[in-house]
Amino acid sequence: MTAHEKPLFRDLDPDEAEPEVTEVESLCMNCQSNGITRILLTKIPYYKEVVLMSFECMECGYKNNEIQPGGTIEEQGVRATLRVQNIEDMNRKVVKSDHCCVKIPHIDFEIPSQTQKGEVTTVEGVISRAITGLEQDQPARRKDHPEAAILIDDFVKKLEDLKLVSEPFTIIFEDISGNSFVENPYAPKADPHCKKELFHRTAEQDHLLGIFSREEVSDGTTEVAEPNLLPGMGKDSVTYEDLQGEVLTFKTNCSNCNTPCDTNMKVTRIPHFKEVIIMATSCDACGHRTNEVKSSGGIEEKGVRLEVKVRGTEDFSRDILKSETCSLSIPEIDLEAGSMTITGKFTTVEGLLKDIQDGIQKGGIEYGIFGDTKSEETTALINRTVTTLKKVLEGSESITLILDDPAGNSYVQTLADDAELDDGLKIVHYERTYDQNEELGINDMKTENYENDA
Repeated sequence: MTAHEKPLFRDLDPDEAEPEVTEVESLCMNCQSNGITRILLTKIPYYKEVVLMSFECMECGYKNNEIQPGGTIEEQGVRATLRVQNIEDMNRKVVKSDHCCVKIPHIDFEIPSQTQKGEVTTVEGVISRAITGLEQDQPARRKDHPEAAILIDDFVKKLEDLKLVSEPFTIIFEDISGNSFVENPYAPKADPHCKKELFHRTAEQDHLLGIFSREEVSDGTTEVAEPNLLPGMGKDSVTYEDLQGEVLTFKTNCSNCNTPCDTNMKVTRIPHFKEVIIMATSCDACGHRTNEVKSSGGIEEKGVRLEVKVRGTEDFSRDILKSETCSLSIPEIDLEAGSMTITGKFTTVEGLLKDIQDGIQKGGIEYGIFGDTKSEETTALINRTVTTLKKVLEGSESITLILDDPAGNSYVQTLADDAELDDGLKIVHYERTYDQNEELGINDMKTENYENDA
């Protein structure tokens, strides 16, 4: 049996009597005897690959379990700011990696990254685990340091009060690896109480994750070779015309099965718009295909809001360029997907709607859907959304597709001649807010006299 016939990470199957669990004898950190660690490689539905580990010591009865990401580190870190309003928010599912830092500004409380093992829990579970950690050495502390013990008891009381949600409070999950997640019980609608942000890591944060540039890992004596953009051509001989006419290929790993494959990249110009970089990946092992679009023209002076009325097959054929910074919404079904949720892509209206439908049905984490633990209300919302999208694709219903890109790098093809707008397309250019500029990194950008600061 080949590796592709039996994948390393498999979905949990309740009908499988003997899942592939690896048992390893390991040291008990409680009594120093030997216990057993059980390791299971699996996929959390609608999330990603994870490594589940459970330890049990037969001598003292000590037990422990943890979760570690089995996939790759994300390109950006993630910050989820949740406003806890009621007990239902305390029951939200949370996937927390080792590199996740938890903050509760209301009581000036912080759980630094790498002080707790990764786990699948709830918001209440995160607070309960913090309480257990604080109370662990209290008996000895009351004897040796009574004043410190009283302060900790007072703080534990504050944490216990938070679990009752007597008043709203904010909890922040910040993960530099990008492998933490907070459930959205309102999916596929936007989460009114939780704000998700992606951020670029600093060099120090990359080093904490074991990520170093080639210059950093070289010993300084070996010159780092400059990569050639085109096969058989030196760096100085590559012209702009050469780059436009070539399809560049580089090695990568499949995002679905992690098998090595090739990604093709090409610079192309979209008529009446701008130049973009299109990247397409096809995996021979599992058949997974992806395409992604990057803007090659930088950030525009103004943001753009595109409204498309999807009324039939004619509108399905419109070309759409959706950048990474573009948010998407369909008011008729209360569906919203924020910026960075869906990767940048060059497709058609029909292709984008099918991607949304497949994402909600099969994937769903970009819409905040967590596995098979969805409530009946969430399941009904998802089914209703999928049914409406199916009717739209069949041409029996119409919707309005809204693309809002503060970077101005998204585009929808007009059906009129001479690049004039037709009655089904509305384009509005607007001035960005301070927060939008902050998210794009423009507020701290200095393009003049920056040599003086250096």
